[in-house]
Amino acid sequence: MPGHSSVAVIVVAAGSGTRLGLNRPKAFVEIGGRTILSWCIEPLRALADLSLAVFVVPEALVEQATESLEPLDHLPAVVVAGGATRQQSVAAGLAAVPEGTDIVLVHDAARAFTPVEVFDRVIEAVRATGHGVIPGLPVTDTIKGVATDGTVRDTVDRSTLTAVQTPQGFPFDQLTEAYRLAGGDFTDDAAVLREAGHPVSVVAGDSRSFKITTVDDLDRADDLLRRSRPTMRTGVGVDAHAFSTDEGEELWLAGLFWPGERGLSGHSDGDVVAHAICDALLGASGLGDLGSRFGTADPELAGAHGEVFLRRTREILAAHGYGVGNVSVQLIGNRPRFSPRKAEADALLTAVLGAPVSVSATTTDGLGAVGRGEGLTAVATALVLGVTRSY
Repeated sequence: MPGHSSVAVIVVAAGSGTRLGLNRPKAFVEIGGRTILSWCIEPLRALADLSLAVFVVPEALVEQATESLEPLDHLPAVVVAGGATRQQSVAAGLAAVPEGTDIVLVHDAARAFTPVEVFDRVIEAVRATGHGVIPGLPVTDTIKGVATDGTVRDTVDRSTLTAVQTPQGFPFDQLTEAYRLAGGDFTDDAAVLREAGHPVSVVAGDSRSFKITTVDDLDRADDLLRRSRPTMRTGVGVDAHAFSTDEGEELWLAGLFWPGERGLSGHSDGDVVAHAICDALLGASGLGDLGSRFGTADPELAGAHGEVFLRRTREILAAHGYGVGNVSVQLIGNRPRFSPRKAEADALLTAVLGAPVSVSATTTDGLGAVGRGEGLTAVATALVLGVTRSY
């Protein structure tokens, strides 16, 4: 099968969802402010060779589903009415796939959080084998055979068992032939293909491909969303230092050495830009502030440059599951003239924090201690992101 064969995906979303007890079809139940149908569309956007997505929904909801798909831009999609059984719904979806399609995937909308990597694995395996491929996970529970009276008959060898998921992928011609010949009622498409005499292989599935069937599954899906979405938090930091009375004190500002400029007084090098950034980052993440994290009692920090504080702050955030989104700093003072070295400062601070940092400078038009040239002030705002975790 060619390396760039066309792929159609049939998304089966015609289930009633009676076990959820929410009085509406499962695919139209909302999780995190979006319907299950909407969530299952996300991996389809990343499929390079997708030629068509067919959404099979309850007949009464065809118009509503069509309207909801309008913002999909480049994603080619149609909506068709499903049948009374899953098999009938898949058959309706197959009828909408044009001749000449190479591979067709059948995916349950109820497996709304299946990652795109599973789609890719299935597609590549169909191309490589030329027959049906299904994703699955090894069975980890002990499985017992039970008689009709409830007594245990035997223990099933679980090493030969696989918990099957979707999307299930097939050569289009094989699946259409198998559905044309299908006589019974099958619970998945691999069984239809096997009944027609075609082989089916298994590739690795994913735990995120669980099927939403019960209220407990909704809770699991909601928990997955909470843990997979990056948390965004903002913070503000302010720092001010007077110029040193010691004419030999070096000025370190925004991580840079400024030759010929009088330095700032302080336990460390007095870098108000670096210190304001640290306060903003610590405040955003709720992990204290510059004083509580880097007190003046620490002899190792005597005369330490701002880069030391920034690196340690980044390490503190990382240890608590946070990363830096971006930082913006306003330096306030009459000197030094900052603009000629702005690009240098931005580059250094960005490299230290591993995130965009932008520093600008202004004056107070002579107002206050800073306006009289007695020192410098910096105000920083920071965006902190919670580290994304997989389910």
